[in-house]
Amino acid sequence: MRRILIVDDEQGIRAALGQLLEFEGYEVHAVANAVDGIGEYEKWKPHLVFLDVKMAGIDGLEALRRIKEHDPGAIVVMISGHATIQTAVEATQLGAYDILEKPLDTDRILVTLRNALQHLDLHEENARLRETIESRYEIVGRSYAVRAVIDKIERVAKSPARVLISGENGTGKELVARAIHRQSQRADGPFIEVNCAAIPSELIESELFGHMKGSFTGAVQDRAGKFEQADGGTIFLDEVGDMSLAAQAKVLRVLQDGVVTRIGGSKPTQVDVRVLAATNKRLEEEIAEGRFREDLFYRLNVVPIHVPPLRERREDIPLLVVHFHSQLTEREGVAPRTVANEAVERLQQLDWPGNVRELRNTIERLLILAAGPRISGDDVVRLVGQRDPEQAGLGSLLECKTFEEFKHAAERAFLLAKLRAFDWNVSETARALDMPRSNLYKKIERYRLTRETAA
Repeated sequence: MRRILIVDDEQGIRAALGQLLEFEGYEVHAVANAVDGIGEYEKWKPHLVFLDVKMAGIDGLEALRRIKEHDPGAIVVMISGHATIQTAVEATQLGAYDILEKPLDTDRILVTLRNALQHLDLHEENARLRETIESRYEIVGRSYAVRAVIDKIERVAKSPARVLISGENGTGKELVARAIHRQSQRADGPFIEVNCAAIPSELIESELFGHMKGSFTGAVQDRAGKFEQADGGTIFLDEVGDMSLAAQAKVLRVLQDGVVTRIGGSKPTQVDVRVLAATNKRLEEEIAEGRFREDLFYRLNVVPIHVPPLRERREDIPLLVVHFHSQLTEREGVAPRTVANEAVERLQQLDWPGNVRELRNTIERLLILAAGPRISGDDVVRLVGQRDPEQAGLGSLLECKTFEEFKHAAERAFLLAKLRAFDWNVSETARALDMPRSNLYKKIERYRLTRETAA
């Protein structure tokens, strides 16, 4: 039931308005002065306030200002027996939703009330949608690797720096890009995503920079490109390593000059866009092979962020299971089930080549196909598979081609895991490994181990 507060020093107004609103099905509280009205608002949190302008002591305009300071989203309708244009202007500037004149007209009251509460409904629905979207794009995890990524996001988000996000498919590179945008000064601007790998090479330039009518077959009207659409916000170039060299040259110009020219057009358009890019390729190798421009790489790679694969942060899998279970059951209508500890342990043993995206799809499959109300370890084996115990913990080490390569990779992975376990305290790590600290420093240098490696 919607709550409505009436603040008026006239008993007759409070009684008549309160009776009308209660008859319409609202819960009503009424007070006789502004001080009580402000206190009642803070304590009762009504959905709407009818507030008299002229009252003894603190007047309605001052009360409106204080209510708005306490709650900027408050919906306040002013009522006055002798409203002037100056009063109406001042009330509007202070954030009043509307101003009604006495004697109050019943139809006008109800129309104003209905419109105000529809406005409130829309605001609440937007808030719910925003919460749903933010939950969908939430970065979940407490491992050192994830905390390092989140820390770097928080540091780089407020700056205008370009960011190159690297990582395997399914690790959550888009989540990182969205988190940077959401925490940036451009958060109210557009976030435009372009999957460079999904757009045919002959269309990528049109997608990015737009085109003029008649500039090529099928161009039936003028069309703004993604850079123009992202003006004032952020453009996210996903899988930028798959972009054609011709498109790379034009992107480089945008980064240098801040202008785009549509295909078939001659007039450059100024754009104010922050560029975030992501790739699952080693761009240094692409540069060596002549498939990626070195100058563009250095323009994009101002701040690098590496998103770790799921196999390097298995301790986050229980949290991710809970997160995806909540998403799928609460927002997508999948029937809920309890998940046994044994099932979570078996999920932690898998290598997850598809990373977090694969884990989410697996949780959905288990929720749909598990035999009973409880997902067991046997359900995981039956519906997902299991890991060979002899291979547990080896992961990608088994892909090494020689025994010497395997020894180096295993030592590197072991040292990295131990350093992370001791939060990169070299002295503590060396003591735990019974290794001279100088020896550990040499191995860190040899394998080029840094906190960046862990993140």
